[in-house]
Amino acid sequence: MKQPLADTLRPNDLNGFIGQDHLVGKSGPIRKMIERDSIPSMIFWGPPASGKTTLAKIIANATQSEFYQFSAVMDGKSKLREVLEQSKVNENFDQHTILFIDEIHRWSKSQQDALLPFIESGQITLIGATTENPSFTVISALISRSRVFTFKPHTDADLIVALQSGLKKLSGKLTKKTKEAMQLLAELSNGDMRFAINSLEVSYNISDGNITKAVIEKSVQKVLRYDKKGDEHYNLISAVHKSMRSSNPSAAVYWICRMLDGGEDPLYIARRLLRFASEDIGNSSPTALLIANNVYDTCHKLGMPECGVALAQLAQYLSLAPKDNSAYIAYESAMSDVQKYGNLEVPLHFRNPTTKLMKEMGYGKGYKYDHDVEGGKSGQQCLPDELKYKKYFK
Repeated sequence: MKQPLADTLRPNDLNGFIGQDHLVGKSGPIRKMIERDSIPSMIFWGPPASGKTTLAKIIANATQSEFYQFSAVMDGKSKLREVLEQSKVNENFDQHTILFIDEIHRWSKSQQDALLPFIESGQITLIGATTENPSFTVISALISRSRVFTFKPHTDADLIVALQSGLKKLSGKLTKKTKEAMQLLAELSNGDMRFAINSLEVSYNISDGNITKAVIEKSVQKVLRYDKKGDEHYNLISAVHKSMRSSNPSAAVYWICRMLDGGEDPLYIARRLLRFASEDIGNSSPTALLIANNVYDTCHKLGMPECGVALAQLAQYLSLAPKDNSAYIAYESAMSDVQKYGNLEVPLHFRNPTTKLMKEMGYGKGYKYDHDVEGGKSGQQCLPDELKYKKYFK
């Protein structure tokens, strides 16, 4: 079976490693750890194909450790037990054990818990790789026993270095047109080195070695990185919300288009805009909620791509509308008091005396019908005694 180009280009030491200078550059912390042969348990967090697996293997090679690679999707506790048994044998030969778990965020809490005593004792060094924010997907006990290192998407310059190396491996020619094609491919790869190299290999195979911009465009079909359930999903919708809050309609529309182009459900975006109409605009412009609701219905009826313009129209309206978050603050504050004080008693004068017994108990006694009061405002106590002076709207 032919080995993919991306695998043949994978370096075995830091000299061939591309990018992540903040981690493995001359003063990078991981480089210093490797040089001192002092490797702690670590969590590598970053986008796909940013070098997490490659760096883990380089660490194992550089420290002469026994390296075991897990896939959190395929491997579980049974294989972990095998590795732990072998790690005891390794210790007898003064050899350290590194356990690399790819996509560690996919392991359950109990599976992650199983690692703790062996990391604590030093029997294994864990290197976990994840594309998800470890704060939400890795148990806190594991994070506290590990160093978290953030990997950045590769720059275009990083990708061009890798692409030129790949082209050389394929025996392709580096002409002026090829250089222009490599630049285009780097830009289209969005920091994903695996995507860039795989696309280069496809381009080479369909072009007889003469790679041009036109060939790159044929071989690259989808370029935007987007996971509807992952970090980028939440990053982008946060950018939409905060752009509108900052009254910047152009930015809001850009982020919405990023989501739509990545395959996001337009109804999800419409729901978030509907929420924004209450949370950030409120009664400073009550029609915002009505318009947002109408756009939601429009998205439901039309679907993509027709409803995209309606979302852009709504984002523009909400961005430029006056802002008022008093309803949001009042709701959050009142809910906090509900959770703090529990089931406080409704004042007796607010209770309906539907039976004779209730009336005898004082239900409804002293209630003032505000329409009959001069000025239409009785000023009577409306909240429980513990909160009677509370004002949620300032």
